[in-house]
Amino acid sequence: MSQRDFIRHVVFFTARDEADIPRIIEGLKQLGDIPHVTHFEVRECARMDQIANDVDVVVYAEFADRAAFDAYKAHPIYQSSIDVVRPLRDTRVAADF
Repeated sequence: MSQRDFIRHVVFFTARDEADIPRIIEGLKQLGDIPHVTHFEVRECARMDQIANDVDVVVYAEFADRAAFDAYKAHPIYQSSIDVVRPLRDTRVAADF
């Protein structure tokens, strides 16, 4: 297996109220303005899985390395996004690899 430095960050959200999904997406989209991100997407879940479709919104981001990821989390826009999204979401599950 080859060594790589870049980090993939995937986060799954469920909304407390389905009507808030557009507001959650807009709150998360501001994260794409953080300069440390090399690739960033926010999408409503397509719900194509035949077994489980519990996720409402997905964030996918890539970072050049751990330092870029840490700088992203420390950026003021990150906290601003949390302030918008946290009251609207039920579940947040993140995976980094």
